[in-house]
Amino acid sequence: MKWLDDMMEQGARGLARRSSRRSFMARLAVLIAGGAASVPLLPVARGSEHEPEIALDADPGDPTSCEYWRYCAVDGFLCACCGGTQSSCPPGTQMSPVTWIGTCRNPADDQDYIISYNDCCGKSACGACNCNRNEGDMPIYRPQLSNAYNWCLGTDSAFYNCSTSRVIGVARKS
Repeated sequence: MKWLDDMMEQGARGLARRSSRRSFMARLAVLIAGGAASVPLLPVARGSEHEPEIALDADPGDPTSCEYWRYCAVDGFLCACCGGTQSSCPPGTQMSPVTWIGTCRNPADDQDYIISYNDCCGKSACGACNCNRNEGDMPIYRPQLSNAYNWCLGTDSAFYNCSTSRVIGVARKS
């Protein structure tokens, strides 16, 4: 086993001749910082198809129009124009389990509702009814309130198709 000891010693001495402690520390810092930056910041709200959408007494407006009340913070193609509905994905796509949220006022009852905006993923972009309303959109350092991401994390495909707008709660003032 002396040959193994000699080989390891030669390798360690060669590495010591070619590098310094400072370069080792710099590379270690880059590795740690790079690893930390690659960990995504996941949003606070998580929606899924298993969570029931709140039934509304009145849901006025046209879900294929960008002016529909639920779309106050949407950014993307409307699923209602792409073969789905305002709260369900088109066939052949999968709803992302991560979401951004917004608060929109329903004109029928003049009450604020929490809206979960889920992307539908698995097919290329729908291309119909592009809607970009950014009411309440926050800068990128608040990811759970920003619509500037591809939210197709946790799905089988990262291809964005369209966005849904699901009512998940009543906004209460504290």
